[in-house]
Amino acid sequence: MTLRARILGAAAGGGLPQWNCGCENCRLVRDGRIPAQTQSSLAVSGNGSDWAILNASPDIRQQMADTPDLHPTGLRDVPLRSVLVTNGDIDHIAGLLVLREMQDFTLFATPEIHGVLQANPVFDALNPKVVMRMEITAETPFELASGLEATLFPVPGKVPLYMEGETVETDLIGEQTVGVHLRAGERDAFYIPGCATMSADLRDRLRGADLVFFDGTLWRDDEMVRAGLGPKTGKRMGHMSMSGPDGSIAAFEGLDVARRIFVHMNNTNPVLRPDSDERRVAEAAGWTIGQDGMEISA
Repeated sequence: MTLRARILGAAAGGGLPQWNCGCENCRLVRDGRIPAQTQSSLAVSGNGSDWAILNASPDIRQQMADTPDLHPTGLRDVPLRSVLVTNGDIDHIAGLLVLREMQDFTLFATPEIHGVLQANPVFDALNPKVVMRMEITAETPFELASGLEATLFPVPGKVPLYMEGETVETDLIGEQTVGVHLRAGERDAFYIPGCATMSADLRDRLRGADLVFFDGTLWRDDEMVRAGLGPKTGKRMGHMSMSGPDGSIAAFEGLDVARRIFVHMNNTNPVLRPDSDERRVAEAAGWTIGQDGMEISA
């Protein structure tokens, strides 16, 4: 049995280009010099015919249209069996509203994330008579789709921006931010699109993995500040940076992960430019820079 994955969207919230951004990367996309990227999402399958989507981005309609494996096979027959959301961020839940056309699938999330959805009546557009909402506790294996097992686990993170109060904790450990361990037969993969820091527990969990999709939001912590696009650092947003002694490239050294792929990259990240020095550094360290439509088998 083969674990198949397709990156539906490799960018962070806002996509590339972001509609209101004139940064270098966004300008290059508009000029046709580097590829556009949609917002964070991954499709996975354990048998090649039944699929699950991890995180429902605002771009999900176009992402599914661009993915033949997800096209309808009949009048109302689709290969989509489930959707799983790893946190309550807008770029990971807004696409649920696109999937409201009375199509049956299972919506998986932790109790806390389900609570966020239930607190907003707009998500009642997903008719509960059709879309089953399943609460999943951490460290409990469950069937995500036929031939595909998943286990959720907490990773350091924070609550969504719209739920922040006066005091913001960016490295909370709990149900608000989770990673996904996927298994199909003897193969396994991890999907972690948001992570504030590499804890000892997370290092131990990832050691020796076949495949890891990991948070690649920023190249450097003060990237957006330097670009004049806002006052927030990566750490303030609850994301590790790729570079530096506390970055993800350094954190993965010695973990013996067979394949490492960056996803959830902010529109400012220089690795999105194929000819950048930062991209060459990341690739020399054994990383692949994810992009829309990239297919991977484990």
